[in-house]
Amino acid sequence: MKKSVSNYKRKTRKSAKLFKVSKRYHVNGVSHNIRFFEPYPFVTKSGKGKFLTDVDSNKYVDYWMGHWALILGHSPEPVKKDLQKQLGSGWMHGTVNEATIRLSEMIQKNVPVAEKIRYVVTGTEATMYAVRIARSITGRKTIAKIDGGWHGYTSDLLKTINWPFSESESSGLVDEKHIVSLPYNDLEKSLQILKRVKKDLAGTIIEPILGGGGCIPATKDYLLGIQEFVKKNNSLFLLDEIVSGFRFRFGCLYPTMKLDPDIVTLGKIVGGGMPIGVMVGKKEIMEIANTSKQKKSQRSYVGGGTFSANPGTMTAGFSTLNHLKKNRGSLYPKINKLGDMARKNLTKVFDGRVITTGIGSLFMTHFVKGGISEITNSAQAAKCDSKLHQKYHFDMIANDGIFFLPGKLGAISNAHSGVDVKKMISASARFSENI
Repeated sequence: MKKSVSNYKRKTRKSAKLFKVSKRYHVNGVSHNIRFFEPYPFVTKSGKGKFLTDVDSNKYVDYWMGHWALILGHSPEPVKKDLQKQLGSGWMHGTVNEATIRLSEMIQKNVPVAEKIRYVVTGTEATMYAVRIARSITGRKTIAKIDGGWHGYTSDLLKTINWPFSESESSGLVDEKHIVSLPYNDLEKSLQILKRVKKDLAGTIIEPILGGGGCIPATKDYLLGIQEFVKKNNSLFLLDEIVSGFRFRFGCLYPTMKLDPDIVTLGKIVGGGMPIGVMVGKKEIMEIANTSKQKKSQRSYVGGGTFSANPGTMTAGFSTLNHLKKNRGSLYPKINKLGDMARKNLTKVFDGRVITTGIGSLFMTHFVKGGISEITNSAQAAKCDSKLHQKYHFDMIANDGIFFLPGKLGAISNAHSGVDVKKMISASARFSENI
């Protein structure tokens, strides 16, 4: 590790100086907690295709891909071209714009539940408003989420994110008593918890594949079982597809599992690399936010923010989805196959010391310890060796020009190739031989 740190410092001298300046202005030098890593993060100058280039002119093959949002790679030409055209007409109007209508039409045609849509600027806002609507519709307060489930920094859901799930994630939270947490992929125990709170249960919110919780897919039976209970209880079934929406197929993941959510939250890919959060849902549910119809005492006040549905984001989102639609017959099979290749070979080169989770174009390595033989929930993932995982990722940054945000999952974009994945596997094999 010392050799890797020394090599990294030697190659990133300008980044080191700039990061010292950044720390004068920003908390811990960053504007998102997870972007910091020791000894300091490099400072990015540009992103193009599969590459990030830092201020020292080092190039990295990127598997972080803008928090997994950049399915076409950095600065893809079709999106860049459409954005440049939109900039000529303005990038912030604060009024209704045609670009929003185009994007919504695309989403509605390919996400069955999207009878009504409302845009915000972040995924955090989308999940926050989804919870608010669930409470407004039902007149209840309790929300069920998943152990390890990450839905952004909303105060409503900032609970049981990190192991051991019993500790508060932050000071300043006042609503934690109205949040209960469920063990992922354990239907029996989850239903026991839900039965205890059913009289006050407004809804559940679940990711069909845990993103921050370990890149772990839910089983179809688990999701169907939770949905059945929630529906019978007249609560709302909320799905967070901010990570999975348009990632594995052109549309959401939930129709492949025959699920019937009331609200789905989207983000990341549908923004084309620009800030976005989206709530889509059934008309009778979403209309509670209609200030033209609902009395003040009955409506759920769901805003959007100054920059919601700005034409820049709407244009980038439509351009990205339009490109995905036109190329879905080749693009999705390609990146999903590369993901399969990564998972299979990472498991192989680490020779039993790693369990690789994920589906499609997402993958994550877990350095197992303590006899863990499978990873089906975030508790099992949390008991793996996170320090070794971070060391592994940093080693590739320092020595191989391969970038994963240390300790996080990897996302393959259309800009990657089989050669890139093979190089990542080779770098992993070298690391494996030296631990």
